[in-house]
Amino acid sequence: MERQNAECSGPAIGLAFIGGVLVGAIAGMLLAPKSGQEARRAIKDYTDKTEDEIIEKAKEARAALDETIERGRRYVAEKKADVEAAVKAGREAQ
Repeated sequence: MERQNAECSGPAIGLAFIGGVLVGAIAGMLLAPKSGQEARRAIKDYTDKTEDEIIEKAKEARAALDETIERGRRYVAEKKADVEAAVKAGREAQ
């Protein structure tokens, strides 16, 4: 049975961290001794700010994913060329 790699990518860890911060901040605001209107305003301000941060992190994660995909394509093309060259050399050697 193959071992599964339990490591997480940087963007995944960052998004998990931001999610934890968001949940903790909302819980703190809800439990704080503020009026309902003040608490709602604070939550809205925080969620607006966090939304912008999450969108930025998602863009960074997408760019990293695109780069990884491109590196994978180049690697496959290289290995394909190596195999084709080896097959050609093998045929010529016969």
